[in-house]
Amino acid sequence: MNVLAPAAAGPQPLTRTEHAAGMAAYRAAGEALAAEIGNRGPLRLTPGGDLHPDIQAAYWRHGYYIFEGVIDPAEVAALRADAQVMLDRAPTGPDSRVDSQGRTAHGLDYARLPYRFTRPLADPWGGTQALGGRHPAQMAQPKPDAGAPEYVVFLMYAMCQSMPAGLRLYGHPKLLAAAQAINGADFVPYNDAIFVKQPGLGGSVAWHQDGVTHWDSPNWDEGIHGFNYQVQLYPTTLGNCLWVIPGSHKRGKADIKAMVAANGGSEQLPGAVPLVCAAGDVTMVNRQMVHGSFANTSPDLRISLTFGFHRRSAVLGQKAALAQEGSNAVYDDQRIFDRSAVIQVAIDARHQARPDEPVFRYRPFAGLEDDFRFTPETVERVIRDYNTKDLAI
Repeated sequence: MNVLAPAAAGPQPLTRTEHAAGMAAYRAAGEALAAEIGNRGPLRLTPGGDLHPDIQAAYWRHGYYIFEGVIDPAEVAALRADAQVMLDRAPTGPDSRVDSQGRTAHGLDYARLPYRFTRPLADPWGGTQALGGRHPAQMAQPKPDAGAPEYVVFLMYAMCQSMPAGLRLYGHPKLLAAAQAINGADFVPYNDAIFVKQPGLGGSVAWHQDGVTHWDSPNWDEGIHGFNYQVQLYPTTLGNCLWVIPGSHKRGKADIKAMVAANGGSEQLPGAVPLVCAAGDVTMVNRQMVHGSFANTSPDLRISLTFGFHRRSAVLGQKAALAQEGSNAVYDDQRIFDRSAVIQVAIDARHQARPDEPVFRYRPFAGLEDDFRFTPETVERVIRDYNTKDLAI
């Protein structure tokens, strides 16, 4: 696996301070538009356990929703602790096998190394052919402060294998109920990734749309590429958060390079809103939304646990794409079943840790629950290297 996507050449970079100052007016405009739209509040379910229809309507209208206060402080603390262990045990760079303390790095025995690196404040994907070329325009790459490390962790993977609290999060009953409401009772998982934006160091994610498979499909609609959750472990700010262009999920494949050109070459695309959150908030973003994030020249840490879900019908029979493309796999019934089994194990792991909390009933595994309890055997059979079976489209 290529764990370092090299940044493409660009113009003379701004300093960290200059970049932040140049974003001030854009951030203020985005903040005002976000307040006008709203599209945030508690994750409300109906008495029957469905996502409230008002939230569903708002999600489909704008392409995103911010669920406030979903993850309680105790769970946030557990997730932070596990994420910090992953960061502490990360290799010191893309070619290293030891962490900053000289210990053998975490994840060297995984089928896919659970770390991706970038240079500080760089844009590792913009303007390259990485991930199917879906990031066609490069973001500004400010110059980091003196003494910055050569590489920083950009993404971490395999949260259900690396983070006990991450596996339990994957079985969260309200988040799964919302996934069912959006994608149907036979919904299936996509993947998971942890975005790390270290203060003054975190790289950007160039404007893009996640989906690559169905743009020309006769069955295309605004939900065919699924959605992603992001669980925020720390408050996200105007300086480090995800930005989205509301309604862009309805317009088909965007010509992002032309959008930037029409904006005078500036990455500050008009009409975008920042998804500013408190710790424990969860964003739900349609994978067809034009979205991205800027280099983190702010003093604030962002760690976002990201995991997505699809309609089963959108995945079955499709060829592997994005990070799975090199496998040349086709997503057949067995592949979908094997990857979906992680959800059922996660549901039981959460129930064992939180026995008084409602348990989500995942219909594809109705009657199979006893075969997918959270045990050392299922950790080995289902969880180990589960992300080699991700369902990317």
